[in-house]
Amino acid sequence: MFLRDYESQDCPALARLFYDTVHTVNLRDYTQAQVEAWAPRPVDLAAWDASLTAHHALVAEENGAILGFADLAPDGYLDRLYVHRDHQGCGIATALCDALEATSAAARFTTHASLTARPFFEKRGYRVVKAQQVERRGVFLTNFVMEKLR
Repeated sequence: MFLRDYESQDCPALARLFYDTVHTVNLRDYTQAQVEAWAPRPVDLAAWDASLTAHHALVAEENGAILGFADLAPDGYLDRLYVHRDHQGCGIATALCDALEATSAAARFTTHASLTARPFFEKRGYRVVKAQQVERRGVFLTNFVMEKLR
């Protein structure tokens, strides 16, 4: 596996990976209605590309297959971190976060972690600032504002 910078042509594949991951992995912790509200189809590819391009976005790839991706805003906000459902627990999320944090000038890192991702971030030294209910398409989901200081 290697990490590389995001390129605009990756966007459709990342959107599919996001959708598939939320609808399988995150289904352990959220209802069907919640995952449908969180990851509906179609994804607005233009908006995703603009956001990923504005951030430091990395793609994990092996033998031409995308295994995961993550993006970090200049202020240290980790916006997205998704790993393919068949490659969970293989160190991909750790590698993506390590690389993004190492190259960031931010004094602290923040994220809005799902129920599913919270333990991963806690192991990385993030702490819960607050639990919150966020509304997506009229459906409420629990997530956690988390932060880690350098």
